[in-house]
Amino acid sequence: MNRSDKTGLVFFPAFDWAITPTHPERQERLLYTRDQIFEEGLMDLPCIREYKPRLAAFKDIARTHFCIPAVKDQVTEAHLIAAGGALVIADALMAGEIRNGFALVRPPGHHAMRIVHGNRGFCNINNEAIMIDYLRKKYGLRKIAVIDTDVHHGDGTQDIYYHDPDVLFISFHQDGRTLYPGSGFTSEAGGPTAYGRTLNVPLPPGTTDEGIHYVLDNLILPVLADFKPELVVNSAGQDSHFTDPLANMKVTAQGYARLNEKLRPDIAVLEGGYAIETALPYVNTGIILAMAGMDYSNVVEPGCVSEGFVMNQEKKEWVEKVVAELTGIWERRDTIDIEVLRSKSEFFQRQKTVYYDTDGINEYQTERLRLCPECGGFLAINSQAYHHSGIQHNILALSIPYNGCHECREEAYEEYETGISRKVYDYVYFQDKVSDTYRGYSREKDREWEE
Repeated sequence: MNRSDKTGLVFFPAFDWAITPTHPERQERLLYTRDQIFEEGLMDLPCIREYKPRLAAFKDIARTHFCIPAVKDQVTEAHLIAAGGALVIADALMAGEIRNGFALVRPPGHHAMRIVHGNRGFCNINNEAIMIDYLRKKYGLRKIAVIDTDVHHGDGTQDIYYHDPDVLFISFHQDGRTLYPGSGFTSEAGGPTAYGRTLNVPLPPGTTDEGIHYVLDNLILPVLADFKPELVVNSAGQDSHFTDPLANMKVTAQGYARLNEKLRPDIAVLEGGYAIETALPYVNTGIILAMAGMDYSNVVEPGCVSEGFVMNQEKKEWVEKVVAELTGIWERRDTIDIEVLRSKSEFFQRQKTVYYDTDGINEYQTERLRLCPECGGFLAINSQAYHHSGIQHNILALSIPYNGCHECREEAYEEYETGISRKVYDYVYFQDKVSDTYRGYSREKDREWEE
């Protein structure tokens, strides 16, 4: 593929969307950045090309998510434009119009899981995952790496690709024992068919540029060299900054810019970052300059005193120990004998609970993955959701992977039909990524639809 030397940018501040008027996740997150880069003249540079966002289609969302009751009930126009902004960058990259691109969009998405009952962690739908599934379907890409640099664990993206050996997900974040969402530990390393393709790096509060670059140099870059992805995506959260009000890390704008210079992502998609004036304009400017291959050494935010951000020996040893443990997991990634597991059961099963902090929903899931010898195996999910308002939903969702074999497709469709006939389920869903077909059934309306 021949690409230009340009860096593509999409801005979407979502003026008409907010959880509350004073919520940290609000339009000013991008307005200060836009003012800064226009003031610095970045948009006039020949190596920068700005694109306008577009609406993602409902089908783009249904390809990734099971939205309850349906896609239209979980998204606003702002969500569709934010996801569509990432798709615009993806199309420009694949057309060779740009060398790399940054979708500066909101609302964010990396806490949105495969099942969506509501908003959690400020997220309804997962912009990166929607973009990745779009790239895989439209352009036939297979191996993609997602590096999540948000201070909060990217639990939604992890959930979506936990059983997919062709998507490498690496998240470094503040230790989940000290910060939302309370997950992202080294033991969360992927399902049996994708073991080691999920790598979580929990970091101690107070981690500095030195700490995240140790992780980058000694874990992420070597793993990427082994994995050899066709595309690298940076889930670009910026709330590890030392001024961010929602976390306790000590990363600087220079640290973020240097990370992007070394990581060299093909696409970055904005996630968190809530120091609206003291961090985001500087961090985003540094990232844009780094992606464009330009000098970012003069990007210094107020209050940045390098000698004030030094990790003590205890924290250094913590980071080194975690990196060593994860390196071992990566080296053992192909050691699980699926045939031994299949001899015990045709399905791998796990259970989990999910809390939607924004909407006050408790969800309980039982997930079954068919351990198919011919393909990635279909996924069946039973989900019970209990809303604070008293509403309850019991759903069955079935998903066929992109490489789904005939037997898995037939068996999953039979489960879908059986689910419709069983009165226990309020909604039943069928997601066939082979044929790009996405169906749902509502028991209350006794109606089936296709997204």
